[in-house]
Amino acid sequence: MTTLQLKNAPDVPVEAEAICPDRFAGRSPAEIGSLPVAYGNQRACLGDFFTIGDDGRQEVVVAGDLRGITMIGAGMSVGLITVHGDAGMHLGAGMRGGRIVVHGNAADWAGAEMRGGQIFIHGHAGHGVGAGYRGSPKGMNRGLIVVDGNTGDETGSAMRRGLIVVGGGTGDYPGAFMIAGTVLVFGRLGGRPGAGSKRGTILAGRAGELLPSYRYACCYAPVFVSLMLRYLAGEGVDVPAAWRDARFRRYCGDLTALGKGEILIREGA
Repeated sequence: MTTLQLKNAPDVPVEAEAICPDRFAGRSPAEIGSLPVAYGNQRACLGDFFTIGDDGRQEVVVAGDLRGITMIGAGMSVGLITVHGDAGMHLGAGMRGGRIVVHGNAADWAGAEMRGGQIFIHGHAGHGVGAGYRGSPKGMNRGLIVVDGNTGDETGSAMRRGLIVVGGGTGDYPGAFMIAGTVLVFGRLGGRPGAGSKRGTILAGRAGELLPSYRYACCYAPVFVSLMLRYLAGEGVDVPAAWRDARFRRYCGDLTALGKGEILIREGA
């Protein structure tokens, strides 16, 4: 296990793509400490900011006030990163495999454009969870993101595959421009959910007024929801009892796009 203890919170963000099990494999603590990071417009080393220990296992533990440490686990494909504290922007962005667990909050763009793996955030997350970056046609493309608390705007925007689970509520435009995939919100959806969505599924406990380009279809109990909830319970997700055997009001849209997406709102919420 490689341990990284933050010495002092940086004055400007540190781009630390180096914090990744793939890059730590086979390296000594001294070699890990020499890995390059970007500190503002300057180059620095990981050891300038962290005290590093290692026992050889493919696991990374990062601790401290990490709000100024960005890109933790970006591009990782294997192993486990455990974060004790609030994480900075771009946590797990573009990751292809492995698992990240955050005991705290995460800033914007957590899991942006990820292609596999799992992210568990035991707190809140910012804007763009699992979304595509500005100008990118595709967001999350496989994998699982679970946020116990709330998320910001554009959760799952432009996502292509995968599953995002939000224990609380979302900001505006959840699932906007979705191509496929699933966004599950146990709490309340923000405004204009599924705007421009071609396909994909958005499920929510509560929702405000939907866009007029969504049409009511029916009320039913889809089989895939019970299977998905069973899978999430096996992953340790706290599934509300009210969701078991629940019925959902189904709305189809966005009719301004391909119109094969759906929003499912739990009946009786």
